[in-house]
Amino acid sequence: MNPPANLAAVLVVVALTVGIGGYGLRSRSTPDFYVASRTVSPLRNAAAVSGEYLSAASYLGIAGLLATYGSTMLWYGIGYTAGYLVLLVLVAAPLRRSGAYTVSDFAEARLGSMAVRRTATAFVVLIGLLYQVPQLLGAGLALHTALGAPAWAGSVLVTAVVLVSVITGGMRSVTLVQSVQYWLKLTALAVPALVLLLVWRGVWHPAHSPLPLPAAHRAPGQSGGQELYGVYSLMVATFLGAMGLPHVIARFYTNPDGRAARRTTVGVLGLLGVFYLLPEVYGGLGRLYPPGLAAADRADTEVLLLPGRLVPGVVGELLTALVVAGAFAAFLSACSGLALSVAAVLSQDLFGGGVRGFRRAAAPAVVVPCGIALLLSGSSVSVAHEVGLIFSVAASTFCPLLVLGIWWRRLTAAGAVAGMLVGGGLSAAAMTLTLVGVGGSGWLGTLLAEPAAWSVPAAFLAMVGVSLLTPGRVPAVASVMLARLHLPEALAAGAADRSAGESDRSSPDPVRSSRHGHH
Repeated sequence: MNPPANLAAVLVVVALTVGIGGYGLRSRSTPDFYVASRTVSPLRNAAAVSGEYLSAASYLGIAGLLATYGSTMLWYGIGYTAGYLVLLVLVAAPLRRSGAYTVSDFAEARLGSMAVRRTATAFVVLIGLLYQVPQLLGAGLALHTALGAPAWAGSVLVTAVVLVSVITGGMRSVTLVQSVQYWLKLTALAVPALVLLLVWRGVWHPAHSPLPLPAAHRAPGQSGGQELYGVYSLMVATFLGAMGLPHVIARFYTNPDGRAARRTTVGVLGLLGVFYLLPEVYGGLGRLYPPGLAAADRADTEVLLLPGRLVPGVVGELLTALVVAGAFAAFLSACSGLALSVAAVLSQDLFGGGVRGFRRAAAPAVVVPCGIALLLSGSSVSVAHEVGLIFSVAASTFCPLLVLGIWWRRLTAAGAVAGMLVGGGLSAAAMTLTLVGVGGSGWLGTLLAEPAAWSVPAAFLAMVGVSLLTPGRVPAVASVMLARLHLPEALAAGAADRSAGESDRSSPDPVRSSRHGHH
């Protein structure tokens, strides 16, 4: 390790983030801060979505899990990418056509209920805050590994930079920053990966003799049934969790129309597919050339340490600095998107909305997770596994709400609240018990560590069952809203007007009449 070079890499990323974020000083209106005035092109939006989505779990965690546990962990990268295919098919364009600023806006407009809105807001805040914690823990670990700095330093640095970026320009500036950070992260992993492959093959540098995998570095054994269940549950969480992540959903409100939202999603699939080829290189080489036993217990450092192990000297130090720069870009972009989504819902529900309310809400949106990260700075749980648990919560709450809200007319407010509470409560309880060590290595521990396979079906069943038991509470404007969601923008207005006239000529537009629709 070369601490001066690594420090320079971190400072360059910070300066780039703050400098590009200065573009956000042009942001003045509420639409600028919340949805970048809905003018983001599909290509830039796809890069921005990929930038914020490729978090610490993708950049550090997957390679570490592959190096530790082997090929079973390939499902993380596959699931993270395939989730956007589900999102493309089921919700991308309808969500943009809803005209909402946040998922809470969508929930209220679709079901006409403040109870649904408040429940959705609570889970947006919960998921957004919890998702930032592993990013900040990863930042502390990376800064400690690269510079020898105390673990709290990385969390505080990322929090400060994100707060400045979000307050100065909101969605407009963060979108540009995240799109640049995607390409930085891709380069920061791809260049060292190419060199490491050349070293491994003996093309550029004599290949090292493969070392035996230390026994302490192997995964604890699981029965075949437990392992198979874990894979299926992980697939459910990652396939369905992407559409439930607040910062991902918020991106689709920034597209000009539904067609652009679909094009953005296709672009994201391509960009993620390219990126997720790289952690496999680091994970595979990490199994061939494992660290010493002292470092084996923190697999999240695998990406940071591997270049120095295989390429000694100045070249290895420069490759390490490049990887460190990409890691900080990952922490900053993910935390920025999450802070935006949390600040957006908090500002509308607690701080009166508008630009001033957004800026006031930004402080707790980034400071609270920083405090949690500082309390958990000694945690040894894998970053990727922590994020996987949060995907389970997202899949168990907003996936049923969005899928049924968009595709099932009979959904009621009571059903939506029941489903979110059941799914969110079960998955959050499982996550908490897992993080405190309940369950062990038996079936109970496996069910708690991978809850999506049972918490997601429970949420859907609760949402459908309660809705069927409350048929009289189907919103009167459900047909109007569904017409808006499913018809192209040019046809939706006329169809909605005709539907409204048939059901209740006095019914106003469900989105425009929302108490937040005037922004």
